[in-house]
Amino acid sequence: MPPHVREFVDRYGPQARRGEQASGVPWLVTLGQAALESGWGKKAPRFNFFGIKAKATLPEPQRQLLQTREVLSHPNGKFPQVISVTRRPDGKYAYVVLDWFRAYASAEESFADHGSFLRRNARYRPAFEHTADPYAFARAVAAAGYATDPSYAATLTGVMRLIERAG
Repeated sequence: MPPHVREFVDRYGPQARRGEQASGVPWLVTLGQAALESGWGKKAPRFNFFGIKAKATLPEPQRQLLQTREVLSHPNGKFPQVISVTRRPDGKYAYVVLDWFRAYASAEESFADHGSFLRRNARYRPAFEHTADPYAFARAVAAAGYATDPSYAATLTGVMRLIERAG
């Protein structure tokens, strides 16, 4: 087991478990998404562990402009700044862009917002039919469009398995 996995689980696992009690989102999904979206905590600018986007109208302390990658089915996506667009072999378009993301004062605030975000967005409602099965919950969140990466569900469930092995 790579040491960074154990360190991440030890450091953020309790927050994910508290989040499950508050929101009903399985702790393994929360911790898996935090690990995947933040590169095991190495890329969480202003504590955005989950890659949650922000509206441009959100007050400045609560948002930040970050570079990200997106995969869309069309070449005319709208972002604050498009750096590049490349057609993929599957006919979709890979973007490198600057886009608005939420910013938090702490990791605790980020983890709490993750559960609230999933709970209050109707498109994720079907996931809450699977709270007893974190893998089904994760697949439902991915199917609802949490990320634009077509392989997001497989990648997320792989990260979740690694976290489970870490104990």
